[in-house]
Amino acid sequence: MKQALLVFIGGGLGSVLRFFIGKFLNNPESGMPYGTFLVNILGSLLIGIILGLAAKNDTLSQNQTLLLATGFCGGFTTFSTFAYENQAFLKSGDFMSFAVYTILSFAIGFLAVFLGLYLAK
Repeated sequence: MKQALLVFIGGGLGSVLRFFIGKFLNNPESGMPYGTFLVNILGSLLIGIILGLAAKNDTLSQNQTLLLATGFCGGFTTFSTFAYENQAFLKSGDFMSFAVYTILSFAIGFLAVFLGLYLAK
């Protein structure tokens, strides 16, 4: 039960932070979801650092890893919003924004995880 509570608290904190970043950075004029892009990249970097530290000589406990990686990063990042925003690009015929947003999100997201793991060493 304690572990579920840790995930719940971490997820709530991550979700609230994602809400505020999206509110201030998503651009309704251009339609470009900069906030979602930023949280997904930052979340990828953070989960790399967190899991790298967890694997490194047990620097983080299982409970800390649940709170930070599963909870916070799970609530902070948002694949469902990413998918919806891409659907909106396709529906409006904005194939260039769709391609750029998708490719950059995946490429930089993967690089951010690798960077986080490297930084944790």
